[in-house]
Amino acid sequence: MQVKAKKALGQHFLNDLNIAQKIADTIEPTELPENAKEWGRIPVVEVGPGMGVLSQFLIKTGREVKAIELDSESVEFLKRVFPDLNVIEGDFLKMNLDDIFPGEFALIGNYPYNISSQIFFKVLDYKTKIPVVAGMLQKEVAQRICSKPGSKIYGILSVLLQAWYDCSYLFDVPPGVFNPPPKVTSGVIRLIRNRRKELGCDEKLFKTVVKTSFGQRRKTLKNSLATLIPMNSPLWQDPMLTRRPETLSVEEFILLTKSIETSR
Repeated sequence: MQVKAKKALGQHFLNDLNIAQKIADTIEPTELPENAKEWGRIPVVEVGPGMGVLSQFLIKTGREVKAIELDSESVEFLKRVFPDLNVIEGDFLKMNLDDIFPGEFALIGNYPYNISSQIFFKVLDYKTKIPVVAGMLQKEVAQRICSKPGSKIYGILSVLLQAWYDCSYLFDVPPGVFNPPPKVTSGVIRLIRNRRKELGCDEKLFKTVVKTSFGQRRKTLKNSLATLIPMNSPLWQDPMLTRRPETLSVEEFILLTKSIETSR
C-alpha cells in the first residue's frame, strides 16, 4: 500500500531512512545542547507524517508520539502500518494545541512547503508549551528563520522567532531523496526555547513594529513606522530610525518597541 503524493497539500515523501533517522535524532537528549537536555524526554507532536518515514524512528524513542495528518489517505495508511502510533486527523493550523498535550511537547515534522511559515507563526502562539522545534522545510525558509541581522533574507520570521528561540540550521537535504522530488533543496533546522520569560515591552506592539518595519524593508524605519509614532514625539530624533529594518537585532527591535510604547 502506498499513498499518492498530493500537490495541493505540498506532499513530497522522504524515502531516505538515514536522513529520517538524523531528523528524529535532532530532538534526542544526546543531540541537544546542554542547556536543552531537560526537554529531551518530553512527548512529541509530529506534523504531516505522510507515510511515517519519520514516525517510525520517533516511536522507537519510547516517548509518547502524536501525529497530526490532514490527508485521509495517509491517515488510513498510518493506522494500518503503525497501529501503535496515535494519529490525529485534522488541520494542524486550525487546532487548539492545548487539547493535544496538557503540558510541554516537542514539535517535529517534514513540514509541507506551502504552510511551513504558517506553522512557525503558530509555534509563537504556543511558545510556552513548545520548548523544542525541529524538522525539515524549504531551504530558503529554513535559512531565513536562522539568519542574522545584516542578511538580505533576515526578516519577520527571523526576528519574531529569535526573540524566543535559539535557531540553528543543521543540514541540507537534496531533492533526489523525495518522491516526487521537489524543485528545491530542503533544510533541517532546530529551535530551542531561550530563557527569556518576557520581552519587557508590549508583545502585540512588538509584532506590529516588526511586521510594519519589514513590510517596507527598503525604506528607513522613519518612513515605514510613520503611522506608529506620534508626530510630536522626540523619538523622531533617534538615530535608529535612520536605519533599515534588516540591520536591527532582536534586542534593538525590543528597545525600539519600548520607545514607541513610551511615546504613545
